[in-house]
Amino acid sequence: MARLVGINHVALEVSDLDEALDWYGRFFDFELRGRVGGRMAFIDIGDQFIAMAGGRTQPADGARHFGLVVDDKEAVRRAMQQAGIGVQASGSLDFNDPWGNHVQVVDYREIQFTKATGVLRGMGLDGLEKSDSAQQELRDKGLAD
Repeated sequence: MARLVGINHVALEVSDLDEALDWYGRFFDFELRGRVGGRMAFIDIGDQFIAMAGGRTQPADGARHFGLVVDDKEAVRRAMQQAGIGVQASGSLDFNDPWGNHVQVVDYREIQFTKATGVLRGMGLDGLEKSDSAQQELRDKGLAD
C-alpha cells in the first residue's frame, strides 16, 4: 500500500482566469508559473502549486475547503477587511472567493506543516520560525529534533 507523503497541487475552478489571478493577487504575493491557453493557470507556492481552471461547473462550497499556508495570516485578514470581504476579526480566517471556492488561511508559524530549509531559503522565508506549540507538535510526532 502506498503511503501519502504530501499534496502536489490543488485545482480551483474559476469563471475567468484573469479575474481570478487579479483577485487572488490583491491578497497574496505569488509567482505565476505559467498558463495553458485560456483554460489553466499555475501559481507557484515554493515546491507546490495551485492550478486554476477556467469554467466553474459546481455550486459554491460549503464545508468542503482547502487551506493555504502564509507567512502572515493577519496581513491577509487586514487586506480582506480593507477590500470589504466579510472575514472574522480574529481567530480562523475563512472566505469564499467570488467563484465559490472555500479557503482557509493559516499561519506557517502556528501549524505542524513544514517546508525544507532549502525551500524556505529559496522562497526568501528562511527566518520564518515555528511557534513553541507547533514545534512541540512536530516533536510529538517524531518530525523534529
